[in-house]
Amino acid sequence: MIQSNSILSVLVFLVSFVAVAEDASTQDASTQDAKPSAEPLISQEKKEEELVSPPKAIEGWDMLFDGKTLKGWKVTKFGGEGEVNVAEGRIVMDYGSPITGITYTGKPPRIDYEIELEAMPIEGLDFFVGLTMPVKESYISLIVAGWAGAVVGLSNIDDKDASENETTKFMKFDEGKWYKIRTQVRAEQITCWINGKKIIQQDIKGRKIGIRPEVELSTPLGLSAFETRTAYRNIRIRKISKPVKEKPVKEKPEIR
Repeated sequence: MIQSNSILSVLVFLVSFVAVAEDASTQDASTQDAKPSAEPLISQEKKEEELVSPPKAIEGWDMLFDGKTLKGWKVTKFGGEGEVNVAEGRIVMDYGSPITGITYTGKPPRIDYEIELEAMPIEGLDFFVGLTMPVKESYISLIVAGWAGAVVGLSNIDDKDASENETTKFMKFDEGKWYKIRTQVRAEQITCWINGKKIIQQDIKGRKIGIRPEVELSTPLGLSAFETRTAYRNIRIRKISKPVKEKPVKEKPEIR
């Protein structure tokens, strides 16, 4: 009887040992399956790199945003404006009721200059770029994604805003995507690019230039967004030389 009990104990021990070993093996396999692959991590790093871009100093350009503070800018007191914060190298403007904006406190050039910036619509239904800028003694605004998010144009030309003059364009913009905006202002022409593509080249000689009353507080230079949460980065400006008109060359008479 004692011998039988001993044999039974040995069998129980062996069965328990095998069960524990199988359980440990199963846990190791589950742990290995739960480990994330390297690919999603790399993708996440790339995503963060795109979102957090430090100000890029480019020769000939003056940076208007240092990537850390609102130095050189003030929050525009439209009334009903949302909060404006600086985080991760960008200016983030919250929803306004209806407009949120910032106004430059320095003295920008009034003619023969270029402004460049990157803007991202985070969430909203209307324009995420309202770039108000000087044109000689007046001002004009480049509107990007106005009138429910589709209209691009200049406000105002001959008292007609971006939705009803010859600069009107219809474009689609995606939330969470950065767009590079560049505008060139000369005495007789305004040219605008989005992501390197020329979208506006408007002659202004003899035309009445102005802005809508809603953005008068954005002068002399300002950015605004209408009921849209927006981010800006890499804001810069540069003077450009006046275009040189080539004079016809007079041929000297041949001396004989």
